[in-house]
Amino acid sequence: MRNAAREAALNMIFAQHFNTDCMDSLRKKIFKQFGIEKEEDVRFADELVATVERHRTELIEGIENACHHYLENRINPMDKSILLIAMAEIRYFNEIPPVVSVSEAAGLARKYSTDTSADFVNGVLAGVING
Repeated sequence: MRNAAREAALNMIFAQHFNTDCMDSLRKKIFKQFGIEKEEDVRFADELVATVERHRTELIEGIENACHHYLENRINPMDKSILLIAMAEIRYFNEIPPVVSVSEAAGLARKYSTDTSADFVNGVLAGVING
């Protein structure tokens, strides 16, 4: 159920763009909403969020470079959240093939963002992988 754990992590990272208070209670609500009960899924979602938090500056720098210095504050917050998760997976989760991270990110963009977001996310991540 990594898909659900990834979605839960996305919702937590997205929420942090607007409010960093009460993340623990929000985390519990999000896990309940996505049916995250298995310890391995909780661990995966928590590790994704923690990795993004720990390496946020570096990950944003990588996104900006892949966007040819398009400043991150001009990127849709949902797209940025998706990119942060995918970049964290690509750089720090060696057991996940990059192609899986890109595919999952494009799927999240289709589900949660604009009509053009999946193409944007796919293009940025292709630049990261091939760059």
